[in-house]
Amino acid sequence: MAIPPGQEDSRYAAVRQYSLAQILAVWAAAALPMGALAWVVAPLVAGGLDGPVPLMRTLLALLTIGLIWQFVLVVVLVYRERGSLSWSVLKDALWLHSPRSPKTGRVGGWLWLVLIPATLLFATEEFLPTLPPVASHDFAVFVGSEAGREFFSGNWIWFAPNVVLAVFNAILGEELLFRGVLLPRMRGAFGRFDWVANGVLFAAYHLHLPWAIPANLVDIFALSYPSRRYRSALIGIIVHSSQSVFFLTLLLFMVLQ
Repeated sequence: MAIPPGQEDSRYAAVRQYSLAQILAVWAAAALPMGALAWVVAPLVAGGLDGPVPLMRTLLALLTIGLIWQFVLVVVLVYRERGSLSWSVLKDALWLHSPRSPKTGRVGGWLWLVLIPATLLFATEEFLPTLPPVASHDFAVFVGSEAGREFFSGNWIWFAPNVVLAVFNAILGEELLFRGVLLPRMRGAFGRFDWVANGVLFAAYHLHLPWAIPANLVDIFALSYPSRRYRSALIGIIVHSSQSVFFLTLLLFMVLQ
């Protein structure tokens, strides 16, 4: 399906633009709680817990709460802007539409093929050099350790929270906030480089995993650019979800052992 060329920016018309201060305020509302939960609250709570790997259990629970908070923030921002949370409103307000060609106005179809290069580029993030991680706070290090394998073996109780974390990480939390709320509303402050600013802010948001911030800059091109070019947050959601699917599959094998 195609639309008249004159309506190619109608998806921007469905949202209001944020000022720089508003953009940074939304960023802070997402990033600062995650950083505080990881580096301040989690060590305090874990110190009073019994059982295996108390810090990692606390981190998983608290960071899931932080991601759920981001979903609540999305709901509040959309409701204040539009006064409704109906599906038709949410689709326009959060760019939950099929990709649209900026040249022809065509919607969907072969445009979905952009998911292939975007997902491959997103996957390269795992192979890029990073700053030395803090092992006690790095889930990848934990999963690869003997303690991690022992903890998750047969542990369905802690597999379930990881499913919740993955859903809010790739769909209802980070992506819905950064590609659904912020990206469509950054053009007024950043012009045609809004996608670059969005990707930089998303990388800097990872205060809870600061060693990963340099590698997360890949998301400028893997998540922000295609979502902005085709005016569709669904691209970022699907590409980001590929990481969650891989992670949950790996975790499932560990639980089944």
